[in-house]
Amino acid sequence: MKVRVRYAPSPTGLQHIGGLRTALFNYLFAKANGGVFYLRIEDTDQGRYNPEAEADLYDSLRWAGLEWDEGPDKGGPFGPYVQSQRLDLYRQHARALVDAGHAYECYCTPARLDAVRQEQEKAKQPLGYDRRCRHLSESDRAVERSRAAYDARQPVIRFAMPAEGVTRVEDVILGTIEKNNSDLPVDPVILKSDGYPTYHLAHVVDDHAMQTSHVLRAQEWLPSAFLHVLMFRASGYEVPRYVHLPLILGQDGQKLSKRHGATSVKQFRADGYTAEGLVNYLALLGWSYDDSREFFTLKELEEAFTLERLSKSPAVFDYKKLEHFNGHAIRALSPEELKAAILPSLVEAGLVADPPTAEQDKLLDGFLPLIRERLKFLKEAPDALRFVWHRPAAWNREDFVPKKQDEAAAVRILEALSPLLDAPGFAGRTDEENEHVFRTCGEELGFKLGDFMQPLRVAVTGSRVSPPMFGTMRVLGAAEVKLRVGAALTFLKG
Repeated sequence: MKVRVRYAPSPTGLQHIGGLRTALFNYLFAKANGGVFYLRIEDTDQGRYNPEAEADLYDSLRWAGLEWDEGPDKGGPFGPYVQSQRLDLYRQHARALVDAGHAYECYCTPARLDAVRQEQEKAKQPLGYDRRCRHLSESDRAVERSRAAYDARQPVIRFAMPAEGVTRVEDVILGTIEKNNSDLPVDPVILKSDGYPTYHLAHVVDDHAMQTSHVLRAQEWLPSAFLHVLMFRASGYEVPRYVHLPLILGQDGQKLSKRHGATSVKQFRADGYTAEGLVNYLALLGWSYDDSREFFTLKELEEAFTLERLSKSPAVFDYKKLEHFNGHAIRALSPEELKAAILPSLVEAGLVADPPTAEQDKLLDGFLPLIRERLKFLKEAPDALRFVWHRPAAWNREDFVPKKQDEAAAVRILEALSPLLDAPGFAGRTDEENEHVFRTCGEELGFKLGDFMQPLRVAVTGSRVSPPMFGTMRVLGAAEVKLRVGAALTFLKG
């Protein structure tokens, strides 16, 4: 079987992290089997359609590296790939189902349907359509059709569900699942009065027409699978292989939502996550390679992914674990990739020009190796590097003071440091050699290296936490460091 899988979202809101995982698993399955991954836009719910959400969809998938083979913007042999451009197909198929006795026109008004529902609630009966129009005689049907035409109403078309027997769904992960037809929804609408299909009709028609081999989707769609199987069979279509993916839950066991943290891909990007870290983590939500390996590139996932390693159980989204994956991904970036990743935030913060000047670029190249090990999020880069281009203008006096010391000790340390920064001695030594020189000086004054460096760290960076100091001083240069030490001394003495 030629593998053809799809990601078919409804563009009504920002791309959800669960949707990105569904797209990822479809993409990986296609790549692992030399198949086709195509994109289809299911926009038949015109009342909720949002063009900005559609743009966010394309942007999110491309940011994650999930390029599709066919789609609305690329075309392909089974286009168009936008459902609102395929309405005639759905209407023709709905009519064919009516003619074959698998569906029927329903003329019931909203008022009647509401009255039926109220009566069912009052009698404590199961809610659902009462099949009134399914059993109309031809003469009664003609009367209803005439009334609808007089009121300028279009009937809906309902699928005629079997009232007895059992329907089975075959799932690659879950196996055979069956349900009594009496427990399924009663005759759902498949074509609305405005001529637009419901999801059930449109996706059955399209999955057949676009030769979809496997349907990988979240387990929340499992209750609808019984209806879909019945519709495929009623249409004379081969049923694609279903793969219902495990749900993604928060750590409280509830469905992942905004109360747990970020859920949209756009928010994860804004929070400083890398595409590499997020994709790696998402791949392990419901899938595993073995009991030990965690870190994969997208290319490695493409080669390793199989359906057999998918789990039946829900996956728990752990933001702290994602943070760990993100830090690993940042450290795996090449210097050029890391610079490109953090540059937009540096420009937005007003720290560098766009593009950076030669001097800014030189400083950035020097500091990237110093901060990469400490970054957990890309958005931390501006705060980590602000001191590079903005000398500290004011300090907290207490920050200068080492443990169990006073301001006088901080002044004494800074004064002792100044000669150590004189060129060419400082510039001619390696970071390790400078560390030895500073350590020796500190011990002569009775200070451990950490205490000895604290006033210098605060003077140079404005903070007690900074990138490695010897590397920082090397990149800034001795002259710049001496200026900052001098300013700090003036501040303390003043």
